[in-house]
Amino acid sequence: MVKPEGSKTNNIYDIIVVGSGLAGLYGAVYASKFGKVALLTKSAFEESNSFWAQGGIAAAIAKDDSPHFHFEDTIEAGRGLCDTKAVEILVNDGIQRVRDLMAWGMEFDRKGDELSLGLEGGHSHRRVLHAGGGATGKEVVNFLIKKVKSIPEIDVFEFTQVCRLVIDGNAISGVNIIDIRSGKSRSFSGNKVIIASGGASGIYQRTTNPLISTGDGVSLAYNAGAKISGMEFIQFHPTSLYTGTDKTFLISEAVRGEGAHLVNFNGKRFMTNYHELAELAPRDVVSKAIYNEMKLAGEDFIYLSLKHLDAPHIKKRFKNIYKEALQLGFDITRELVPVAPAAHYTIGGIKTGYFGQTDIKGLYACGEVASTGVHGANRLASNSLLECMVFSKRAVDHSLGIESRGNVSEPEIIKLDNTNKDFYLERKNRIAHIMTKKAGIVRQEELLNAAYSELKKIREKMASGPGDDFYTCRVHSLATICSLITDAARRRNESRGGHIRLDFPDESDAFLGTYIQKINQPTTFLPLAEVK
Repeated sequence: MVKPEGSKTNNIYDIIVVGSGLAGLYGAVYASKFGKVALLTKSAFEESNSFWAQGGIAAAIAKDDSPHFHFEDTIEAGRGLCDTKAVEILVNDGIQRVRDLMAWGMEFDRKGDELSLGLEGGHSHRRVLHAGGGATGKEVVNFLIKKVKSIPEIDVFEFTQVCRLVIDGNAISGVNIIDIRSGKSRSFSGNKVIIASGGASGIYQRTTNPLISTGDGVSLAYNAGAKISGMEFIQFHPTSLYTGTDKTFLISEAVRGEGAHLVNFNGKRFMTNYHELAELAPRDVVSKAIYNEMKLAGEDFIYLSLKHLDAPHIKKRFKNIYKEALQLGFDITRELVPVAPAAHYTIGGIKTGYFGQTDIKGLYACGEVASTGVHGANRLASNSLLECMVFSKRAVDHSLGIESRGNVSEPEIIKLDNTNKDFYLERKNRIAHIMTKKAGIVRQEELLNAAYSELKKIREKMASGPGDDFYTCRVHSLATICSLITDAARRRNESRGGHIRLDFPDESDAFLGTYIQKINQPTTFLPLAEVK
């Protein structure tokens, strides 16, 4: 799939897309209508959060549904921090993006002639389109991969790590990369770059993400001078299979939408004690409730029960989940399934406008790497894939106002010294331990300050060492991302959405806004009314 080196004269492109999840793939396909596209991904196509997304794509396409209802549900889940205009764009444009996808040939699950729509936590109506049962992300990504392969205007470069954004004044002019397989450095020139590299929840020890989800795009943009916002909000998926090790996979929200119950060690349902929607409450509510029940029981998990549901239906509707659990020794149709929250989604990221634009001319961000304002403090289930499509198209549309140009620059030489790989893995594990123990699902000031201090020392040590070593750069990137998270988390003295403070358990109107982080500048608080 990778084009041979030198196949494109001068490596100049009209649009450079970084990332091969849904945002990157959809953006590349749409951008190919207007020029030559380079699609860069640091691994293989299949390694993305989009690929592993089980739930589906939320869109108000049912006769009894409307964008207004979808808007209200999103606002409710966002706990007062959503940008209302961004949400209006999401729920209205999203309907057409789903229809575009189906017009391209994407097939979603149906019941007869009607689309089969799922119900998930926080949604007032059935509006979640799914494909392949519980394998929507895989089906959509594979569909778009085939489409990308059929378009000659898109050049794909797999196993290509972007190490630097090349900035000319306050405008993007290209990227410097390293081919992970050959160790060779290269540069790609172009004054329109879309960062769609995914989130950062892979930094935690217990995560539903592929391990490559380490927030690279955020650190790239931060180091280039772009604004970052909302990094304290990390969504933990409530029902990730508990195995006693770090090995896990998420059990989709849609399973609870079909009637599964959460039960404690006494076999009793408990979500009715926490929220009127019980198991279908927003994810932050469910995760916090599970944490409380685990603490009461002195255990590291609780149970998900599907035993009362129709087994043949469950096996068909969630065939991938059923097979995965069975391989790990659990028959979800016959026994209680141990589950616990796991790091799942990065709500904050590169601060963008309503067209995915950043404060660096020509640099855009969309998907999980971006902070568009649609999620507020807590993402509504299955809004993420919709956000990918809506804002990647808008980013391309906005970029058409910038005249394409490119000047070939010499690549910044990055050395790939494999003798440093063990050093990187040791530091990565150390950082994961820090984040899990001190900045995880529940937080408090003393631990957050300790985490920030430890990460600062790691960053300073990396900054004083060689700056041209690939693995040194990777450690510095990880420490940067985690420093942004812990710094914002220790400043937000309240509990809201994906940010839960034991020492500040309530929401406070004093924190109706977002923390803005920019390199070499102090962190500032921006009230919600001034965010866009």
